[in-house]
Amino acid sequence: MRSKVGKSDVATTEDVERPRVLVVDDDERNLLAIQTVLEDVGEVITARSGEEALRFLLKGEFAVILLDVYMPGLDGYETAQIIRSREQSKRIPIVFLSAVNKETEHLMRGYSMGAVDYVFKPVDPIVLRSKVAVFVDLFAKTKEIERKARQEQALLDANLKANSELLRAEQDLRRAEQQQAAIIQSLPIVLYLEPIDCEPRCPNFVSGNLEAITGYGFSVVREQPSIWQERLHEDDRTRVLAALEKRKSTGSFSVEYRWLCADGTYRHFHDQAVLLTDQDGSPIEFAGTLTDVTERRLLEGQLVQAQKMDAIGKLTGGIAHDFNNLLAAVLGGLGILERRAGLEEEHLKILTMTQRAADQGAELVKRLLAFARRQQLQPAPLDPRELASGVDELLSHTLGGLVELEWSLEETPWCAFADQSQLELALMNLIINARDAMPEGGTIKIAVDHRTASEKDAPDLKPGDYVVFTVEDAGSGIAPEILEKVMEPFFTTKEVGKGTGLGLSMVYGFAQQSNGSIQLQSEVGKGTRAELWIPRAEEAPVAKPPKKVKLDESNGTRLTILLVDDHEEVRLATAHMFKDLGHEVVEASNGADALQLLRERGVDLLVSDYAMPQLSGTDLVRDARSHKPDLTALIITGYADADDIGDLPTDVIVLPKPFDLPALSAAVAEATRVRPSATN
Repeated sequence: MRSKVGKSDVATTEDVERPRVLVVDDDERNLLAIQTVLEDVGEVITARSGEEALRFLLKGEFAVILLDVYMPGLDGYETAQIIRSREQSKRIPIVFLSAVNKETEHLMRGYSMGAVDYVFKPVDPIVLRSKVAVFVDLFAKTKEIERKARQEQALLDANLKANSELLRAEQDLRRAEQQQAAIIQSLPIVLYLEPIDCEPRCPNFVSGNLEAITGYGFSVVREQPSIWQERLHEDDRTRVLAALEKRKSTGSFSVEYRWLCADGTYRHFHDQAVLLTDQDGSPIEFAGTLTDVTERRLLEGQLVQAQKMDAIGKLTGGIAHDFNNLLAAVLGGLGILERRAGLEEEHLKILTMTQRAADQGAELVKRLLAFARRQQLQPAPLDPRELASGVDELLSHTLGGLVELEWSLEETPWCAFADQSQLELALMNLIINARDAMPEGGTIKIAVDHRTASEKDAPDLKPGDYVVFTVEDAGSGIAPEILEKVMEPFFTTKEVGKGTGLGLSMVYGFAQQSNGSIQLQSEVGKGTRAELWIPRAEEAPVAKPPKKVKLDESNGTRLTILLVDDHEEVRLATAHMFKDLGHEVVEASNGADALQLLRERGVDLLVSDYAMPQLSGTDLVRDARSHKPDLTALIITGYADADDIGDLPTDVIVLPKPFDLPALSAAVAEATRVRPSATN
């Protein structure tokens, strides 16, 4: 064990200010004597065995080791050998302490074990101090050299890093300047400097690609100073010139206007500038930017139009729901009268006329839903040649003798992918509009050709192949200021009583829902060209035999039906239709009464309206099935699309209003076919 250890003996070399000397001797008196002699030379660490000395060597650096030759356990020679075998301690000078064995043989053994010197006991203090001081001084100078080397290396590294960062900053600056120049050249923006008093406007500096956005280079502008004012749009000129004059007093300028470019088209520019001054506040010149905002204006217009159409669409969707309920009651009641009343021929004609009027109301609702894009479409591949033949036949008695249809089709036309009846209706609307634009008669040209749309050519369409139906007339045309309004519902240029304003809005809604587009081009006095883009079908149309719907598809089975509808007239009409199909009907006006009836008696089929107060039709089905899991259910709704019915239970058929007897019979048969099992 140690006889005396300095308080810093376990510290690392970085924490020690004085060089340390390790003295190893098993004699406490020798350790005390040596420590006294060397205490002003360095920090003395003492150890009483070779094992303890090796532990100290693991904890820090020493300038020199004084090692007694003869010790119990590990002697001096063995300890020296271990010290020399370790990488971290092999370069520490070792001075042997010996009281005997001064013979050459023992001395050579000591040197071979790594000793650099011998000191014989009794120790001469002067000799010992002198020898140890040499090693301590050498150690201290070595450490000082290492410290200075580290400092110099750190300074060198810092200098290299600073130079590297400076070089990188310069490179980044040059790269940023190049990128900025490239961006300015590519953007639809021009930077300019303009004198304060310049009549007409005459910028003396332009940065950016002026020619790319206007079609005129800077040299042309300097040669023709009046070109800017001359090519202002007539409707914008007074306002812009007034703003330009006002900037002399305000020191700023910001205005948008239309400007006639070299290609003959007007583009929208945002022109803004501020007054630059010197250190004394004296005005120098105007610095400004000229930005092409044409695309932004177009997008803003499309956004406003889309928001307006969406709002009207939601309104018409709600109105259509209420109309469907009313029409369901009207058509249902008329059907009951037709089947039961046994009317005379004269009265039957009046009934038929009334039914036709109600059917026209249903068609009007379909147009509203087509605009709102909420009608149920059944798209399928269709041949344009068959479509043309069908439309031609439908319109043969409608157009009159003054108007002739001229069809132009590809020899082998692509098949379109759309709902056939809705596409026929859309084409009929376009053709009838063309006829109305030519009251004196003429030829309506209808072409069907192939187009491939790209994002650049048709940004409102997905890239791909399209079948384009073009309807062109030579009529009165449409004024530019109302061209964007003609597809809004209820907007019409016709006289009162001669148009509903729903034709083009229906075509617009149908095209959007079919993933297509409608594009109008018109010139007053020369005519209108309407293009209806419909996606190309990937497969050829498949001929299907007409489906014959029987009035009773339930195989004669008499069902007990619980009919739930809060609309009394619809409920009454629907109940009579079920009775005409041979079923027994139990009626309820709300969900709570329906659940009570289900607990009191057996029911084969639950038929419920969807939109009811307190308990909707879907919630009613769900609650009813909690008591009777295998209950068959049918939902009837005035909404156009089953997607409008949220959280529809499984195995439930949806039948939209208004419906006739065959449709109701088919829905009952389908509902009983998909009867849920008790395990669902």
